[in-house]
Amino acid sequence: MACMLLLTGCTGVYQNPYYDPAKPHHTPSGFRNLDTGTRIGPGYVRWQWERWLSRLPKPPAPAHRDWRVPPDLALLHAPAGNPSVTWIGHATVLLRLGGINVLTDPHFSERASPVGFAGPKRYQPPGVALADLPDIHAVVISHSHYDHLDVDSVRQLHQRSGGTLRFFVPLGLKSWFADLGIDTVTELDWWEQAEIRGVRFTLTPVQHWSARSLFDRNRTLWGGWAIEAPDLNFFFAGDTGYSSDFREIGRRLGPFDFAALPIGAYEPRWFMRAQHVDPAEALRIHRDLQARQSLGVHWGVFEMADDALDEAPRALAASRREAGMDEAEFFVLRVGETRRIETGPYIAAASGR
Repeated sequence: MACMLLLTGCTGVYQNPYYDPAKPHHTPSGFRNLDTGTRIGPGYVRWQWERWLSRLPKPPAPAHRDWRVPPDLALLHAPAGNPSVTWIGHATVLLRLGGINVLTDPHFSERASPVGFAGPKRYQPPGVALADLPDIHAVVISHSHYDHLDVDSVRQLHQRSGGTLRFFVPLGLKSWFADLGIDTVTELDWWEQAEIRGVRFTLTPVQHWSARSLFDRNRTLWGGWAIEAPDLNFFFAGDTGYSSDFREIGRRLGPFDFAALPIGAYEPRWFMRAQHVDPAEALRIHRDLQARQSLGVHWGVFEMADDALDEAPRALAASRREAGMDEAEFFVLRVGETRRIETGPYIAAASGR
């Protein structure tokens, strides 16, 4: 994503084919955040200069190389039982709920980049190899940045499914999939819903942006995903800065049994705040969503910002202590680790709320 921050919004004469003047996040040339006063992107050159002067980011501790466990393939391939989540790495999680298997922002390639020889390189291999995945029934895409929408991963997943895999995407991305010969795509606007096998998918607002080149900034929408099944209510935030959107999501669609929330790539705050939450802000989102448990993702795999690859879990632990929150409520997993998800009533008093 770091290379994408160079994009400064060249729009040309593009006209947004989805434009609805009654929707505040629509513009004639694309889309925008609900907080229209938020500016995302200015200051890139200053950030890169300060980063070079300070020799950031610092390398992770050697122990981070061992931040992984062998995946429990027998469990992942067993008939769906209790809901579970497996961290494959970065923003990619394998979610088992409602009798189906769902992937979030699948990324299995070596780099998060439009080219194979440059751009952020994977520090940790995927926790589950693409070839070792169980049958995947649905994929949700949060936005178009290269660390969240990877062309080779999408192609391989589609081919592996025999063309039956359903992709859920924000407005504007259906044509990108069509260019790959993939038509099993459901495209949604914020708050729109669709179902597969009795599991409901709702695209929600988050505060971010989109681009894959110098000329398409914010032409496609971005968002989080609420995924509701009889046995689990789940939320995936994708990439986001903190905003009041999450209180509204919690009000409309919560409480949630489980959420996967970004905690990494947040430094320097003067530059990243509008687009990437830090761990303390992730705790605020957890509470706004009325989530019973949350998993910290979007860290440890791709070097995207000034925080070291292994810094986010330490910052999360410090924020939890300050908030009086137990580790079992908001935790991290090792790459490849699976956690069965507890379900039950949301109890606000559990963390002193």
